[in-house]
Amino acid sequence: MSLLPQYKHIINPNLKHIYLSFDEGGDLIIKSPKVPLRQIEQLLLKKASWIQKSREKLQHKKGKALDFSNIPELYFMGKAYPVILTTHNKKKCQLHFDGAQFTLLYHSYDELLFQKHVDRFYKTQIQKELPSWIEDWAEAMSLSPSNIRFRKTKRQWGSCSGKNILSFNTMIMKLPQDVIQYIIVHELAHIRHKHHQKAFWKEVEAYLPDYKVQVKELKKYTT
Repeated sequence: MSLLPQYKHIINPNLKHIYLSFDEGGDLIIKSPKVPLRQIEQLLLKKASWIQKSREKLQHKKGKALDFSNIPELYFMGKAYPVILTTHNKKKCQLHFDGAQFTLLYHSYDELLFQKHVDRFYKTQIQKELPSWIEDWAEAMSLSPSNIRFRKTKRQWGSCSGKNILSFNTMIMKLPQDVIQYIIVHELAHIRHKHHQKAFWKEVEAYLPDYKVQVKELKKYTT
């Protein structure tokens, strides 16, 4: 029996080093330039403890990719709600939320289609809620983003470009409202401070004195 974990290897000639990460499902991803297999195996053995601990940490994170084969839980505004899959005669797939649970009505079982409806739900909610929250915080902080964008991303919850364009991951709607507010303030503060140095964190703290509590809570979730 091999002691090496299963992994997906992506070769990129432009890379200079070997990088280890995990995808949404908790699978190990290795990105590297073209190197001998022995070098990959030696690194996996060396990092075995880190890989195991990281995988266990991911398993306990909230908001993981949905497993439609069981009764999945969908996080919305910091709470987990069951998703009940129900067949119906209509060919159109539909996702409904009644405040207590999600109901996914489908004709043919198609997990990719199911995920598209989940993504659409988050996008609809973020477009409904965030613009007014951003506007309120921008006014309070005397800051003006040049534009605001919402899209699903794999890594960042939010970002601020050099031209002060704010981008928010639609998956932010998984999070508790207090954490979402922190992310908004965080990205707005980057309009004034294009770094994470002391002045930046003082700016955040001036408007959210308990921001460290929200940072701690944010780490419990995965995009």
